[in-house]
Amino acid sequence: MCRHLGVTRGGYYRHLSKAVDYYHLELIEAVQEIGKASDHNYGGRSMKFALGIMSYPVSRNKAKKQMKEASVLVKRRKKFKITTNSNHAKPLFDNILNCDFAAKGPNQARVQDITYIWTEEGCLYLATLIDLYSRRGVSWSMRSRMTAQLLCDALRMAIWQRRPKAGLIVHSSR
Repeated sequence: MCRHLGVTRGGYYRHLSKAVDYYHLELIEAVQEIGKASDHNYGGRSMKFALGIMSYPVSRNKAKKQMKEASVLVKRRKKFKITTNSNHAKPLFDNILNCDFAAKGPNQARVQDITYIWTEEGCLYLATLIDLYSRRGVSWSMRSRMTAQLLCDALRMAIWQRRPKAGLIVHSSR
């Protein structure tokens, strides 16, 4: 082919090495856009899937290399922080249920617990109150911080909605 075009082989390959790869430039630009849109939370796997959706099918390693070349760094998540303080002088109540979670009738015993849910804005704490007889959620409360107010709000909601009689046991872990 070089003979027919009247060019040397060295000149042809030198031309190829200097040619601009527009697909590569588009890919780098797409990686930068995805990184910015995801607030730099996407790693190699997520970047691979996002590029695939944008019609740039690449492997995970290729996505990582493109991220490195485009200077798209991933933000590291904060280390898990222990929020329970067991060293306090507050009164502790006896465990009346003693792990017997089989209630004989409605509105006799309820259990309360807290869990957390990761959202785009951070961690959201959810406190729930469940009736042991029906196994249904009686009330709930959500807050961005795990405080005593979170549990108190869920308990107030349960009292307001169900109007329990005296003798109701509410069990919450310490």
